[in-house]
Amino acid sequence: MSTSSAARPRSSVSTHILDTSVGRPARGVPVSLSARDGDTEWTALGTSATDSDGRCRDLPEPPEGTTHVRLAFDTEAYLSAHRDSGAFFPEVTVTFAVVPGEHYHVPLLLNPFGYSVYRGS
Repeated sequence: MSTSSAARPRSSVSTHILDTSVGRPARGVPVSLSARDGDTEWTALGTSATDSDGRCRDLPEPPEGTTHVRLAFDTEAYLSAHRDSGAFFPEVTVTFAVVPGEHYHVPLLLNPFGYSVYRGS
């Protein structure tokens, strides 16, 4: 009996950004999602932008066999628009390992001179 790929569990990814300097969601930040299997090259899967709640709700599901995922947050325009000093971190890139069937929510806590990420729920 063969197992179809539709029956295999896949991982999923979501994110949101909170601007900790003002205690509010960061709206309009472009986010791109890439994936790879083992040591293969990165494959771009899609892009989105944070909504008024600072969330990306429409990131694509990584393909079967994905072992690593990369989220790239293009923070430069957001930080430059909200700060006189511009963006010290013009981009934040987060790479993490995934296993099939798990959901990964990766929040970014952002401020003008620092950031933090964690695995949320």
